[in-house]
Amino acid sequence: MMINDSKQFREIIPYKGPILGIDLGTKRIGMAISDINQKIASPFKVEENKNFSEILNVLKKIRIDRDICSVIVGDPINMDGSIGPKSQSSRSFVNNLSKEVNIPILLWDERLTTVSAERSLLEADISRKKRKQIIDKIAASIILQSFLDYLNTKK
Repeated sequence: MMINDSKQFREIIPYKGPILGIDLGTKRIGMAISDINQKIASPFKVEENKNFSEILNVLKKIRIDRDICSVIVGDPINMDGSIGPKSQSSRSFVNNLSKEVNIPILLWDERLTTVSAERSLLEADISRKKRKQIIDKIAASIILQSFLDYLNTKK
C-alpha cells in the first residue's frame, strides 16, 4: 500500500524489522536494507533495470528472504520542488508496486543523493569502473539512511 504522508507511514510500520530502500535509475536499480532496529542503512545490491515483472519478482524474493516490513523509494523531485519525468516515473513504479505487494511503501525526497554518493566514492578514491557498479546501491543507502534519521528523531 502506498502511503503519501511520512507521519502516517511511521504509525503503520512495525518498530522493528528491516526496511528496503530503492533508488530507481533508468539503467540500474540500487537497493539498501536497514538493520532490524531501523537505525542503519547498508548498501545491498544493484539490479539492471529490466521490465517491471522481472523487478517485481526480485523485490518479492528480497521481501521474503530478508523479512522486509516496508519500502522507501527515492523520489527525484526537481530542485525547485516540481515534479518532473523522473519523479513521475518513480510515482508510477510505486503505484504499480503497491498493487503487487501488501506492505507500506513511501516515496522519499532524494534530491542530490546520487551527487552525494558520487562525491563519497570520489573521496574514497574508487575507480570510475567500480563507482559505476556500486553508485546506485550507495545512493539507495543514502536515501534510506535519510529516512531512518527522520524516523528516529520522530519516535
